[in-house]
Amino acid sequence: MKKILLALYICLATFLFAQQKPTLFLIGDSTMANKENPDKNPEHGWGQVLGQFMTNGIEIQNHAMNGRSSKSFRTEGRWDKVEKQLKKGDFVIIQFGHNDQKLKDSTKFTNPYTQYRANLERYVNETRAKGATPILMTSITRRNFNENGVLIDTHKEYPLVVRMVANDMKVPFVDMQLLTEQMEIAAGPEKSKLLHLHFKAGENLYYTKDKADDTHLSRLGAESVAKLAVKDLKSLKTGLEKYIK
Repeated sequence: MKKILLALYICLATFLFAQQKPTLFLIGDSTMANKENPDKNPEHGWGQVLGQFMTNGIEIQNHAMNGRSSKSFRTEGRWDKVEKQLKKGDFVIIQFGHNDQKLKDSTKFTNPYTQYRANLERYVNETRAKGATPILMTSITRRNFNENGVLIDTHKEYPLVVRMVANDMKVPFVDMQLLTEQMEIAAGPEKSKLLHLHFKAGENLYYTKDKADDTHLSRLGAESVAKLAVKDLKSLKTGLEKYIK
């Protein structure tokens, strides 16, 4: 009788494991993060709207958080929460850089060629150790046009380091800097404001003063960026493409 019960237990456990959905974990900063009061707040992270481009065959956990760098995301214990849940078949999108540049904040700043690179490599190795698939992304560009209508880069060495790590460690990679630069340039200096947060005082109930934010995204911007992301994610052939609409 015990043998029969044991066999039934093993069969049930195997079935439940097979039925368990994979999870797509997102780790990054405010450009990816979920925002409070999404029905009223004009600001959206691209990870916040990613679910509408995915099937219900995968769970999405967005752990991205405003103001976090590759350093502070770990020191605050946020990566620990992700790592403890990771299982074989899961995916982790890693996108840091905006806040690693903050020279005046020792809790966030990282030297791009040493600390930043080491942090990215560690995220990759620890994801792989759990049997999950890491995916590296460069930061999305800022809307930073000069007086001649030329989009000027603000990220400096950080995206280059992401490309180097992806190449050296054979990590699936999406160049969101390139894709969003193309998006901003195509929209041009004026229409690209719609992708971000540009409002006159009183124009939007959420802002009582003029707002001109060229880093963070409007809902239109977030959806546009998410579309760019899933298009390239689909072409990577990591297994994640099965869950993209």
